[in-house]
Amino acid sequence: MSKAADRVFRLLEMLRQIQNTKATAKSLAESLEVSLRTVRRDIQLLRDSGIPINFNYEDNRFYLEGSYLLPSMEFTPQEAMTLLVLCTEMGGDQQLPFFEPARNAALKLASGLPPELSEQVQAAHSAMSIRIPSANPLEEQDEIFSQLIESHRERRAIRIAYKSPAERDEISTLLHPYKLLYGLRSWYVIGRSSLHREPRTFNISRIRKIEPLDQKYAIPRNFRLSKYLGNAWRLIPEPGPDSEVLIRFDARVAQNVSEVRWHPTQRVLFNSDGSIDFHATVSGLNEISWWILGYGKHAKVLQPEGLRKLVVSQIREMAALYDDPVE
Repeated sequence: MSKAADRVFRLLEMLRQIQNTKATAKSLAESLEVSLRTVRRDIQLLRDSGIPINFNYEDNRFYLEGSYLLPSMEFTPQEAMTLLVLCTEMGGDQQLPFFEPARNAALKLASGLPPELSEQVQAAHSAMSIRIPSANPLEEQDEIFSQLIESHRERRAIRIAYKSPAERDEISTLLHPYKLLYGLRSWYVIGRSSLHREPRTFNISRIRKIEPLDQKYAIPRNFRLSKYLGNAWRLIPEPGPDSEVLIRFDARVAQNVSEVRWHPTQRVLFNSDGSIDFHATVSGLNEISWWILGYGKHAKVLQPEGLRKLVVSQIREMAALYDDPVE
């Protein structure tokens, strides 16, 4: 858990414990060993999360409204800890876009736990932290995200203006949203596109405008996200038959590669020299080629030939970038 999140939870617990006697900003700051400005900022964060922290102007003291506290819930320490860690960490600053409400929910839940359970959860919570890979912050896309959720809920078609890297221009298409998916550092919406006449994946960061329509739609009964993605390496299934991929990773990176579940179909075989042979069945070669290139000289494609040629071509193009002097 981040220092800021830990401090906010400690502040909330202090307010719970002293709700009958109340506390000044100065006493809270001294107990937390932070400045008055930090305490006031954290109190405002809690208030913004929906926790009613009141202020008595007669004696300049903060207190938590007693009637707000929830009745005892049948949470085990592990259940409460897991829920609070996930909500707080995933919804924290610069974490999963659009998940700030999860952090607010965690703070509300923490405020209503029985004292004994709250103490156990806080101790475990302070020992843990989650860091997701760098994510597209999707700044100023909150309204777009909300409109997509609403469209899906009402099964109402939308028209989107989309900055497409494939078409290299802004396109307009009527969209039936089937599923919102987070992956590859961003949020995506998957649905039937009238322009492409089939389900497509759209990066929410590239949606420039949404126009709600009166037209209703139905999600096909046989639509399944797993079926749509097939054996795509990540998010982009490509047409044509699947490919059986074999990559040899040398001993330098073999252990690291073998420890991760990269793909549902993967099989890893260790060789006597410490290297591994990595097998997978994938729908399309472009996505996996980018992953292979990330391992540089420590990865060698053995099959299929099409993937070998693709990687070699990309390596040559990369090398050509360095033939010219730096300007």
